[in-house]
Amino acid sequence: MDVDPKHASVNGRKRSQRPHKSHHEVADELRARIRSGTLRAGQRMPTQARLADEFGVERGVVRQALYVLQAERLLTNVSKGSPATVAPDLGTGRSPHGAGAAPQPTTVALGPRIAAAFAAPHVEIDALCLTSVSLNLAIGEGLRQIHAGRLNPAKIDVRVLLPGRDIDLAFPVSVEDRGDDDPVHDRWLAQRNAQGQVLQHNLLALRATHGIDVRVSFRALPFTPPVKLYLLNGSEALFAYYTLTRRKQQIDHEHLELYDSEGTQSMLFPFEQGAGLRDTTFVEQSHLWFNALWETISSELALTSRRLPR
Repeated sequence: MDVDPKHASVNGRKRSQRPHKSHHEVADELRARIRSGTLRAGQRMPTQARLADEFGVERGVVRQALYVLQAERLLTNVSKGSPATVAPDLGTGRSPHGAGAAPQPTTVALGPRIAAAFAAPHVEIDALCLTSVSLNLAIGEGLRQIHAGRLNPAKIDVRVLLPGRDIDLAFPVSVEDRGDDDPVHDRWLAQRNAQGQVLQHNLLALRATHGIDVRVSFRALPFTPPVKLYLLNGSEALFAYYTLTRRKQQIDHEHLELYDSEGTQSMLFPFEQGAGLRDTTFVEQSHLWFNALWETISSELALTSRRLPR
């Protein structure tokens, strides 16, 4: 059986001579081999050292590429000492990016993608959301891998846009107008502040524990965002709608009817730079939109619960 020369080293043959690839290029090549069946479901991958030698890159570049493929559920066991394994259940073989990408709930999709983003030397995460609950949950895997010594970024920059504390939220809100005395707003504000403080604390702690240059910034929006958006390392955008429901809940010993959205279950649609004109344009426009909000109508955000009088 003839072997394509560009795949030869994975099959024990001559190594590729193409040097200085980015981790995205390495991931693209390995993804193509998995999709074509050259690397079969359940097959053990070559070692990171062997892949680094083949592609003419540092082992860290290979590791970043493998984390990208793990985030796409094409590989398993990337974070363990032994070589990664091609996922045994590759499904229909459709690409996880571009027009064929399948949206997934935030709790499923966001964590692996942020963990893959943490493999970069300079991690950049921009988020626009309602409370940052999902971001906190998702960032935990990246933090665990840093503390385990599997990832070691040199710099982390996180920017978060959240609704301001004194605006009239569109949601969550009581169905019956409560004016300024709305326990639903007070609960949201406490959650927004607590999640922001935890996010800030966990990331800034990396300065002392690992010597990583970390910056975490928050700004306040003058409106309730109807969508959530996560931008990862300038190359990926994850977008979801907040879908509202009307439900009853007990808050401060009072049974209330409210309009609310379960953000952790919002379906994330992935877009990747370089995955076609549609995806590339969406990522670029999302960055322009986020930066415009950050630099114009947003304001300084204080993670406090004191609501200003009307």
